[in-house]
Amino acid sequence: MAANFNIRKITSVTSASTERLKGITEPLWKILTFSPADDTISSGKIVSVSLEKGVMSVAYGSRFLSRVKIKGIRRYEFEEGKYPPPEGVASSLSLAINDFGAQGASVSLCIPKAWAVIKTAEFPATVKESLVNAISYELDRITPFSHEDALYDFRVVKESDNKITVVIVAAREDTVRPYIEALKNNGIITGKVNISLSGTGALFQYVYKTKDFIFLEIGKDSYEGGLFLDSLANAAFTGNFDTDEESSQMDSLKERIGHLVSAAQKRSKSPSLVVLFRDRNPIPEDALKPRFNLPVRIVNESDIPFRQPGYHKEIPYSAIGGTLESLLPYANGLNLIRKGYQEKTRTPMTFTGVLVLVLLAVWVIYMLAPLRIEGKRLEEIERQVQIRKEDVRKVEALKEEISRLESEISLIEEFKKSSPMSLDILRELTTIIPKNTWLTRVRISGPAVNIEGYAASASTLLPKLEASAYFKKAEFASPTFRDTRMNADRFNIKVEIEGISQAMEKGKKQ
Repeated sequence: MAANFNIRKITSVTSASTERLKGITEPLWKILTFSPADDTISSGKIVSVSLEKGVMSVAYGSRFLSRVKIKGIRRYEFEEGKYPPPEGVASSLSLAINDFGAQGASVSLCIPKAWAVIKTAEFPATVKESLVNAISYELDRITPFSHEDALYDFRVVKESDNKITVVIVAAREDTVRPYIEALKNNGIITGKVNISLSGTGALFQYVYKTKDFIFLEIGKDSYEGGLFLDSLANAAFTGNFDTDEESSQMDSLKERIGHLVSAAQKRSKSPSLVVLFRDRNPIPEDALKPRFNLPVRIVNESDIPFRQPGYHKEIPYSAIGGTLESLLPYANGLNLIRKGYQEKTRTPMTFTGVLVLVLLAVWVIYMLAPLRIEGKRLEEIERQVQIRKEDVRKVEALKEEISRLESEISLIEEFKKSSPMSLDILRELTTIIPKNTWLTRVRISGPAVNIEGYAASASTLLPKLEASAYFKKAEFASPTFRDTRMNADRFNIKVEIEGISQAMEKGKKQ
């Protein structure tokens, strides 16, 4: 129990420390990696084109220091019940760009939701590094289109140890490509293609400050909408009212929305319901709120803060939303032109580089100021040295002479200490030689001593000499022989004086 308690306590302290450290390092890292091109401060201009049956809507917006402004709105009528033709779209957009003065702005094309499909798919976590290739290979299984004949993009919405969940939006390329080519022929480059539902969702996210919601658009005899989670369209639906009875219409809507609520709850989300009425209202607004077990918000034109002076037509929600989706840093928009290619962004280090240069400049100034002061002091010292140079030379010569004499004195002292006096050697021999041994000759020559004499047993003298502190390497200098007249061994022993050899060699080297 005590061990488990200690482990939990250590874990708790470690987690708290990690959170505190994270709270300190994350803001610092954001500052160091802040880029002047960051969406929060950079400027941008976008023209968004939304296609609907019989209508083409255009919205022109700009961003500066995170402030988004819609500068112009246009609405062009075409043949009722049919989508605008590519040439008509290109010419109308050219006219709108000239009216707006938006030359050079990026162009975003919002295609009808009916042209695209939204699918959710799961992949093994092992394909994370090659997810683009995996989706390209499996696209014809997930959607009605193949990789070759589709424009598509995706977002990862959930990731675990075993699988990756993605939302894929795809449209048939031969349906969209004529519009891109027609715009290109008029000198307009399409930078982005997305579905109009995504743009409408971006608008309501901006207006109602919500990322998780179900959008429901109710028309005269039909309805459509989608589920938005984390600002991304995860699912879409359309339908027609088979009857004019209000209860049957409510049941159809409730069934559709119930499936989306269940899908959101699986992702631990609690969406609200945003309802937009088109044409006349077949269902009273008050009838919607009590029928759904979630917050309901009815879209009112007064909620939209982008009304233009002199514009009194129907608000083009998808066109305005497409502009916001391209300008807002937090909008999670897709771009079907990329075909799933995810651009890898490098960590911006511009601000860090500028900060390093500033710190380096401060450091250089900090280092140079003392160096200049010390340089002047050094010049003064050198001037004083030049003045006293002759005196210094004499002092140096005296120091060298003193050093030489001290070295010689030291050598002599060391030699005296390492060379025992002759009397000391004779006294030592008298001490260690047995009484029945007498010497006839002792000769001291440098580090060696030759001893001649008679002993009852000459071999017993060597260990005694070796044991002396004065001698080492005792050995017979010549063979011993027995003197019968003296009844004793005649010997000639050679020994070295301890310490004197090393002292003499040192003296020679010096």
